Amino acid sequence: MSDRAHPSTPVPPQIPVQRSSSSITSEHTRVHDSADDPKERVPADPQLHGGEGESAIPEDKKEELLENQEEYWEHDPENPRNWSTGKKWVMIAIVSFYTFVSPLASSMMAPALELIAEHFNITSPTIIAMTLSIFLLTFAIGPLFLGPMSEMFGRTWILHISNLLFIAFNLGCAFSPTAGSLIGFRILAGFAGSAPIACGGGTISDLFSERDRASAMAVYSLGPLIGPVVGPIAGGFIAQSIGFKYIFIIISGLSALAAAVGIPFLRETYHPVIRLRRARKAMDPEKAAQNHPHLMKEHGSMAHRLWVDLSRPFILLTRSFVCFLLSAYMALMYGIYYLMFATFPDLFTGIYHFSIGTSGLAYIGLGAGFILSTLFGASFADKVYLSLAQKNGGVGKPEYRIPALIFGSLFVPIGVFWYGWSAQAQIHWIMPIIGTGIFGFGMMATFLPIQLYLVDTFTYAASALAAASVFRSMLGFAFPLFGEQMFAALGYGGGNSLLAGLAIVFGIPFPVWLWFYGEGVRQRSSLAR
Repeated sequence: MSDRAHPSTPVPPQIPVQRSSSSITSEHTRVHDSADDPKERVPADPQLHGGEGESAIPEDKKEELLENQEEYWEHDPENPRNWSTGKKWVMIAIVSFYTFVSPLASSMMAPALELIAEHFNITSPTIIAMTLSIFLLTFAIGPLFLGPMSEMFGRTWILHISNLLFIAFNLGCAFSPTAGSLIGFRILAGFAGSAPIACGGGTISDLFSERDRASAMAVYSLGPLIGPVVGPIAGGFIAQSIGFKYIFIIISGLSALAAAVGIPFLRETYHPVIRLRRARKAMDPEKAAQNHPHLMKEHGSMAHRLWVDLSRPFILLTRSFVCFLLSAYMALMYGIYYLMFATFPDLFTGIYHFSIGTSGLAYIGLGAGFILSTLFGASFADKVYLSLAQKNGGVGKPEYRIPALIFGSLFVPIGVFWYGWSAQAQIHWIMPIIGTGIFGFGMMATFLPIQLYLVDTFTYAASALAAASVFRSMLGFAFPLFGEQMFAALGYGGGNSLLAGLAIVFGIPFPVWLWFYGEGVRQRSSLAR
């Protein structure tokens, strides 16, 4: 959520900078709002080195500037940007494991939905789907609360405590006596499991500068997308061999393993919390408040941070046409993604006669698409951004993310059409799986440029990402609830054609319009940098 952790001095915009695209930041990170007081500007420091620099996911550039003036931080050895490479990657590995486990839990039970319905005597398709997707409802809302809490108490405590609660709630799912209690524990597990999403992106920005932005964002995005794919592959065989309740027991075991590694080795990375702890330890509270007035104001009140972090995403969604449509497109793809999870068991066990165990292998297509997109899509986006920025004197613009978005958006409807009509025709099972792979490639190829565009464009970048995250998780919850009824009425071909049509309407004309007119919209918006 709020990831304002790394104040840094901006490079003057008139000096051409020749770097990779992940090192060319947008013009908005180089130049502050013309309305800013000139006294608040900090001259460029030519001595920055290593990983030092601006936040990868800044919350508010003006606040970063003020925090930077309160204490000379860039070269401090306690600054996580100045840790050794090995220590940084240990932190990333631990947080990535946390971030992998909770999304995995969101879908691991998908192949076992029929067994769960039989066990609890559930006959309603909506209730069956809800046992799977209800997790995403609180998974979407949780970061709005856990993000500001991590600013009060640090990222590590929020990660550890939420993970321990996540263990308990998944054990509750395993031993639930009724369908109602299973849904209740899934709601609680979704909230606790959202902590890595609330803190994970911020941890990346704590440790790595803007020069690593594109790569770090790609790695961060991969975990929440790959986790839901790996989960059903394992979940199918677990449910078939030893029973569906062991799906939740194994999730709890993985979370316990994460706790065993994370609690002793994970260190706090959030810069304001590190600095405030040091200030409070070294001096009396009154003197700390005098020396760090802005840090004390922004990070000392839980009610203030909760209000800011709860209200800003909705302000951005309702007052920014650009943020709303980009978030809606991400949400549509996420809804289709989870709709596939809910309908794969019926398709591959009912039509293709897979066993419950082997039906989990149907999710491999999505995973392959995500991995190929991460390997090639991020590289393509880097090259396009670099090329366009070099033509602009080495200064990047958010609009330079758009060509990669247009490229990725072409694959989304192709994959959905392919998947739907090959399933409708009941041709060889590999064909719908190939279709999901094409969709997965397009989904990942569009996620990265959308997120980077939101970060580059909006003054409150982390809130813009939070707005997109809440929107997409809500549709991920809602889509599976009507999926079976839609496919019963329209068939796999007709239903997926409807979804592909929506992907075309949202995903292709708007990015083209944004390429031509986005800069003018930014200049007129009070929410953009």
